[in-house]
Amino acid sequence: LFTVQPILGHFYPQLAIAQALVDRGHECAFYSGGRMAKILDGAGFQLFPFRNVDEDKLLNTLFPPQREPMHPVRPNFLSVLKKSFLEATTGQVEDLGPVLKEWRPDVIACDPTVWGPILVLRQKQGIPVAISSFCPACMVPGPEVAPFGLGLPRPRNLPTRLLAHAVTRGMDVAAWSFRRELNSIRRRYGLPSLTMPFLEFTGTMPLYLVPSVPELDYQRGDLPPSVRYVGPLVRKRGSQDDPPAWLAELPRERPWIYATEGTVHVSEPILLKSTVQGPGKLPMEVILITGDDRAPEELNLGPVTPNVHAARWIWPSDFLPHCKVAITTGGPGSVLAALSHGVPVIIVPTEWDKPEIAQRLVDAGAGLRISPKNCTPGRMRAAVEQILGDESFPRNARRLAKILENYSGAPRAAELLEELSESN
Repeated sequence: LFTVQPILGHFYPQLAIAQALVDRGHECAFYSGGRMAKILDGAGFQLFPFRNVDEDKLLNTLFPPQREPMHPVRPNFLSVLKKSFLEATTGQVEDLGPVLKEWRPDVIACDPTVWGPILVLRQKQGIPVAISSFCPACMVPGPEVAPFGLGLPRPRNLPTRLLAHAVTRGMDVAAWSFRRELNSIRRRYGLPSLTMPFLEFTGTMPLYLVPSVPELDYQRGDLPPSVRYVGPLVRKRGSQDDPPAWLAELPRERPWIYATEGTVHVSEPILLKSTVQGPGKLPMEVILITGDDRAPEELNLGPVTPNVHAARWIWPSDFLPHCKVAITTGGPGSVLAALSHGVPVIIVPTEWDKPEIAQRLVDAGAGLRISPKNCTPGRMRAAVEQILGDESFPRNARRLAKILENYSGAPRAAELLEELSESN
């Protein structure tokens, strides 16, 4: 049973694992929001929809219209966590009780932001819970990384270690009342209070799947043995994913640049605008992916030159082999797809886990980061020219691509979940 937030960036990696499990002869179902029904019906999976969780309220809390990135230094960050993940926990437990009784899954593969199985059901129901993360940066804390969420540099020297320590202490103080409410939920179900931060507690689950490779996550040596890197989780290609006809007609003698803002869109398309008005003015072909919920002609991107081409969606392998640079807000799917093809990435990290992904990319030497506040046409153009003029960026991206080739992704995740099921 996959318990997943109704967010495409969270959902598609789990769908890839489910497809791999079915190929191995297993049965899979999903617990998520009702808006995922269309996707699951087409893929042939059963959905147990939210009943005691308000899907619209959850998504509106997580992704309110805003220009500023949502991360832990925002004053309302803990309030957002409380109103979304924490308040939904009780509803998840109530929803899943009948499902576990009737459908009787052998393992719950849990999105790390769906807290009911992690906080309550694993101990209360005695069912194995595996964390199946959507994020290529492992969220389990440790001495080799700064607190997750801020995109701080790895604590390699005295100044960065002092910074990480200070931020950790500050966040611990700020989160005191939040942890008290979290533990009150556990006590409601007769469970003892946690003696560690929640993210550390997730590392005590018997399996923690990370859709990445150690080389893109600081080669950490401070993680529990439950954490397993499996590589990118790529769902099967659908019949609706045929490329547009114009793609085959683009000239190959000029550089191709790709830009996307991912799958969730609640703010102004600052990245796409900066790409169109910056590198879009250079002698190159620019491919914009706007997302299924946004028509390219409705985005008001300003004057568009003939070398700029837009589509709601194109399967990445249809164009990435020809690209020199990828530009993204830092969504895991777009970043890993680009790196899998050896393409360096420019990230404009807008919210949530994206600053962490950007920091790891920069640390690996495979791209650049631009603050959303500095995402101007001039800065975007300069970043593209910097990558095109420095061979170290594509060289490091190709190095990561070779490493990623050695990880099977969804088939390996399916194998590990199968082993967890057989061990219980």
